[in-house]
Amino acid sequence: MNEILKMSMNEMAEADFDCSCGRHHSLSIKKIAIGKGVIQQLPDIAAEFKGKQLYMISDNNTWKAAGEQAFKILSDSNFEVKSHQFETGTEILIPDELAMGRMLLEMPLGTALIVAVGSGTLNDMAKYLSSRTGIPYIIVCTAPSMDGYVADGAPLICNGRKISYVATLAYGVVGDTDIMKQAPMHMIHAGLGDVLGKLTALTDWSLAVAMIDEYRCETCVKLVEEALRKCIEFAPALKERNEEAILYLIEALTLTGVTMAIVGVSRPASGSEHLLSHYWEMDFIARHKYPELHGVKVGIATPIVAEIYQLLDDELPPETKALAPQREVVEALLESAGAMISPKEVGIDRDLFYRSLMEANTVRKRYSVFQYAKDKGRLEEIAGIITERIYGK
Repeated sequence: MNEILKMSMNEMAEADFDCSCGRHHSLSIKKIAIGKGVIQQLPDIAAEFKGKQLYMISDNNTWKAAGEQAFKILSDSNFEVKSHQFETGTEILIPDELAMGRMLLEMPLGTALIVAVGSGTLNDMAKYLSSRTGIPYIIVCTAPSMDGYVADGAPLICNGRKISYVATLAYGVVGDTDIMKQAPMHMIHAGLGDVLGKLTALTDWSLAVAMIDEYRCETCVKLVEEALRKCIEFAPALKERNEEAILYLIEALTLTGVTMAIVGVSRPASGSEHLLSHYWEMDFIARHKYPELHGVKVGIATPIVAEIYQLLDDELPPETKALAPQREVVEALLESAGAMISPKEVGIDRDLFYRSLMEANTVRKRYSVFQYAKDKGRLEEIAGIITERIYGK
């Protein structure tokens, strides 16, 4: 029982066990390879599909980062691979109806395996395509920027709104630290922001347990807490692209993805900080502006949510109060890695910020500290205090 707590990250593929939470957990991912030089394992990971059609997707940036290398490794091992690269220029790839349609149009007949080379957007697009076609996919990670590599949700843009579609888990995950440590520092900062968001996500989960008796798996909580501990310890070394720090970052991101997969909900990794990030992103997209990276926004949102908990300190259930992080601590961790901490730095004006605090609880049907503050009649007061601290009177 709970033998997953003793496993290394790469041993967790196809985990299957009875948990102390009373449920049976399993992970359908067949292969996980995270570490130095693991891109060379691609032919072994894809061995089941030898002699069949492979379809590789990337963009012009991820092709240079790892796509060209992955294509050569597979081609040299006599795999049949068709590659499609999205040309994004200086802009970012938006996972909307146009991009999804183009990806489907380029897919050759008889495709047996999709190989996505990228991070958040390309991974989400690949897993959605995989879920709708029944064709498995492998993700070759190019940046330690988010936790969705082993999650089954696919946040996509449909009709201008960000919608998290139920998708599928990857067949295999390849996270080569030699590649990921060369990622743009902005994307490394995004990964750190996404990891630190687990501090408030776990607090929200505790609050939901106390207030509405929501199910929680303590094994998943322990896995996330251990991943957080290692990543936080090495956070200052990220700005130097320290290989050990990058390894702990991608392991933390992957591990929180594993917990989401085995527990069947995103609670271990996503809370009020994600509601804020999604609200900001939808506003930007509605105004035809490119939003900041998801993890960067989550990182900025996390100390704000921590501050909400601090302002509610005297009213919190004891177990939730014990978990709640301090705003100053979270901001110090972000600053130690050189990451942004203010919503003003990513173009969020006072009006949008205030509205997001007042309306974030409407983004998803999920109990959160926003709902708790609203039920206590304190949301408007708290929104005013935090807005004034950041933007002035």
